[in-house]
This record gives sequence, C-alpha cells and structure tokens, in this order.
Amino acid sequence: MPKFTAYFIFMSTFIHLPGSIFTFLKELKQNNNREWFSEHKEQFLTQQDIIIAFADQLLAKLSLHDVIETPSGKKSVYRIYRDIRFSNDKTPFKNYWSGSFTRATSQRRGGYYFHLESGNSYIVGGFQAPNTQDIKRIREAISYDSSQLQTILNQPLFIKTFGKLEGEQLKTTPKGFDANDPAIVLLRFKQFRLVRRFTDKEVLSEDFLEEADKALRNMRPFFDYMSEVLTTDNNGNPIV
Repeated sequence: MPKFTAYFIFMSTFIHLPGSIFTFLKELKQNNNREWFSEHKEQFLTQQDIIIAFADQLLAKLSLHDVIETPSGKKSVYRIYRDIRFSNDKTPFKNYWSGSFTRATSQRRGGYYFHLESGNSYIVGGFQAPNTQDIKRIREAISYDSSQLQTILNQPLFIKTFGKLEGEQLKTTPKGFDANDPAIVLLRFKQFRLVRRFTDKEVLSEDFLEEADKALRNMRPFFDYMSEVLTTDNNGNPIV
C-alpha cells in the first residue's frame, strides 16, 4: 500500500479527499469490464481505503449528534459491483462511491446516504422507500396539521442547505385524502429526501468533511419530526 494512503487512513485528523478518487472512477467508466478491473485491482483497493477512511471520520462526527446503528465506516460503504440480474445495463461496476448510515432503535426513523461521483456528489437523508403503513401514517399527520412540517421546510437554514423537500410524488390525490386539502402538495410525496449537493471542488476541499457533517446536522429537525410522527398517534400516544 502506498505510503500516502497509509498515512491518510491512520492519521487522527482527516485532511481531505484526493482527486484520485474521481480519476479512478473516470477510468473505470471508460473501461467498465472485469478484465480491466482485475488488472487495476490494487488501484481500486487503494481508493476504496480512502473512501472507508472518509466514512469512518464522517461516522465519528455523525455519532456526536445522532445515535447510529452502523458500526463502522467500512460497514457503511457499498460494494462497487452492480446487481445486473434485472438490468438492461450489463456493465459490472458502479461509477461512483457510496455508503449509508442507519439510525438506531425504533424511536429514530430515517437514514443517511453519501454519493461521490464527479459532477454528481451529494449527501441525502430521509426516507427512500417507506412502507405503505409509514406513508399512511405520515400523510395522516400532515393532513391533521402540516404547520410543524411547513415551519421546518421554510426555515432559512433548511432552504440554504437543501432548497426544498425532494422525492417521487403521486400525480393524483392519494387514496383516502381530499384533493382540496391545504397540504395536498406534501400529501403527494412517496419519498421524503433532503439533498445537499456538492461540486467536485467542494468534495476535494479541506472543508468537505465539516460541510458534509453540517448537512447531516441540519437534517435533524426534519428527522425529529418524522420520528415523532412514526412513533406516536395524533394524540401523542406511543404506537411502537
């Protein structure tokens, strides 16, 4: 393993991600086949170790303000191998680095995800694929009183960090709800995602770890609201 990488992984203070994490991905994108990957396996492992080191540092910071079930950065990082069983795209490798952190206990809902790709890097928090029961409970709470959620979404810090709530939405009114409900726009959401996007320059800067953690911190009011909704009824009584 190169000395630089060993220093990067074991140093106590994270410096910054090197441009090589993107360089490798660009080369992989141009040579997305198993033969090329096998020939460049050491290069891949070196870059993967850097991403794991970043994930470890981000997890350490995240754990200072949330309770996380994911035990380590290594456990959070996803494999670079694509699942091509049901895809028309048969290229075997992803052209990005990614990982996720799960919040601990049934009282804390939602999760965090990071995606590092040249020209398309972001940190996401929220609910990517909530089940039918959770979506129904969220919609009931929003229809009953959307003011608390509206206040969170309209906070200047929220808007500065994320812009707006993102996620897939129904084109029609969800079953069992009124098309004239004042909160109909929120009721149509099927996913609930807070996205903080980063340029390549920002990802490779010395401030990236701090900015990534800041984005995670700024998700907390939203997570606290959603966790309360999903663990209590409209009267505030526990349901889990």
